[in-house]
Amino acid sequence: MQTEFLRILFVGDIVGDVGRKIVIDKLDFLKEKYAYDVAIANIENLAGGFGITKETYDAIEPYFDAFTTGNHVWDKKDFLINIDSMNKVARPFNMPNTKGKPYVIVEKNYTQVLVATFLGRIFMNPVENPFILLNQLIREDLPTIKIIDFHAETTSEKQAFGWFCDGKVSAILGTHTHVQTNDEKILPGGTAYITDVGLTGCHGGVIGFKKQAIIEKFITYMPTKFDVCKEDLRLNACIVDINVYTGKALNIEKINEA
Repeated sequence: MQTEFLRILFVGDIVGDVGRKIVIDKLDFLKEKYAYDVAIANIENLAGGFGITKETYDAIEPYFDAFTTGNHVWDKKDFLINIDSMNKVARPFNMPNTKGKPYVIVEKNYTQVLVATFLGRIFMNPVENPFILLNQLIREDLPTIKIIDFHAETTSEKQAFGWFCDGKVSAILGTHTHVQTNDEKILPGGTAYITDVGLTGCHGGVIGFKKQAIIEKFITYMPTKFDVCKEDLRLNACIVDINVYTGKALNIEKINEA
């Protein structure tokens, strides 16, 4: 039986082995508390903080319905070898000449949900313009409910894309900067928006990594190795309720669980 709304759990960038551990440990609690229908996570930092491997994907695949990505998704060669078997992964939509699925469609409670990733272009490697390519998803033959992970550096580009998408998609959920923002809202056209969902993993360092190496880089400007840190583990996510008939968001709530 189709319900009036669908509840989506979206988990912010899962960073390394500690991120995988805390999300697996917390999902039963989140399911009981929020009774979500669809679970999505950004996994571009899954393997050691950079990229995805088949082993790390297989470890987390059973817990989610779909996965979004980002600019680091290509960092492990193992991902390129195995991407065609990773059916739940949406590669960046505005990198159309690469391998992988441009979007993932999930079906729950007789309702379909389209999940896609777009990359920003400010302070990022060159990609196609997300503002222009978005129109390729606004088609009647695609699901009414559309969840977009906008993986970008700057708050201005994220906000501009959110306003541009208002009324066209169900949610624009920002990722990449790993710091949860305090601006979750429903835009006037019915699109849920947050500039950054945050990170799932270590919050005792710098964006999920050991702080000393990053501090050293800022002091010396020399290359340093970034290792995932292990302190103050937290799960950052958000819950979005969406009307199944209109695709409009009804509510958005951010989550910050230790």
